[in-house]
Amino acid sequence: MAALKSSFSILSNLLSNNTNVTLCCFQQIRNKYYGRWMIRDAKRRRMAKEYADERLRLVAMKRNNILPPEIIEDVAKEIDEKIPRQTALRQLTPRCILTSRARGNVKKWRVSRFIFRHLSDYNKLAGVQRALW
Repeated sequence: MAALKSSFSILSNLLSNNTNVTLCCFQQIRNKYYGRWMIRDAKRRRMAKEYADERLRLVAMKRNNILPPEIIEDVAKEIDEKIPRQTALRQLTPRCILTSRARGNVKKWRVSRFIFRHLSDYNKLAGVQRALW
């Protein structure tokens, strides 16, 4: 029993003295996205990329005026059955990749206007310089 107590005390001393050991086991695991809106947006982008070819082919057939109405109806049913609604490009919201903000984004860099200004002030964006006069 004494040997067991001494081994526990040695182990507890080792863990209390070495902070790297204690931190590696109890760190919070997070994903690479900022919030739930960004997770949803990433999922929609992934699905849109996966179904892009098939959706483009079927929508082009649906909008074709030359085809008979029966074929157009069949294509419309096929779109509803096979392709998820979340794969539509109108479902994609241009969000900031750092803050997940949906409004006021600079399209070229995919960041919000606040982040863009901060990064340009500290010369973190290539080819962007703050106007001084």
